Amino acid sequence: MTTRLDRQIAFLNEADKLKSVNRGTLLCDASRPENSAEHSWHLTLYALVLADQAGPDVDVTRVTKMLILHDLVEIDAGDNPIFGTYEQTDMEAQEQLAADRIFGLLPDDLRDDLRATWEEFEACETPTARFAKSLDRFQPPMQNLAAGGGSWIEYNVTEDQFVEKVGSRIAHGAPGLWAYARKHVSAWFSTHR
Repeated sequence: MTTRLDRQIAFLNEADKLKSVNRGTLLCDASRPENSAEHSWHLTLYALVLADQAGPDVDVTRVTKMLILHDLVEIDAGDNPIFGTYEQTDMEAQEQLAADRIFGLLPDDLRDDLRATWEEFEACETPTARFAKSLDRFQPPMQNLAAGGGSWIEYNVTEDQFVEKVGSRIAHGAPGLWAYARKHVSAWFSTHR
């Protein structure tokens, strides 16, 4: 008979696979691509350190919960870099199937709680989810800046593309972070393109 603890451990063992999913963003030292587990951990640290950038209605503890969970679906669906080419509808369908399978490993109460947290992040409708999504969009440019351009070079990104694909997503939940990013990213593009 499978116990509650068996199911919890099965989920945790499955989550370990996130360490093998490489992302398009390089580490700050540009030595290699980060993996999705490192990204999730780094984002939770961003949430703790940058909590003062959150609006008054943001639950930073819930933000950290969202960020540690948000990319688990990449175990099945893979990473889709923001400047990469993929079909959005197909990606979303793959992620929903992955969420069904991965969260389905858990006991029902945990499955429902963690899946609802993931869904809230994906919907990006609450102040908490908007701030979490902003951090998810803010961290890669900070790493690209530290890595001398990182994935912007690989994907041949222009400043206009950056503003279009990333800017509004950061500004929506963290306007102060967008002002910071815009200034530093603009300076990088003005000297490197």
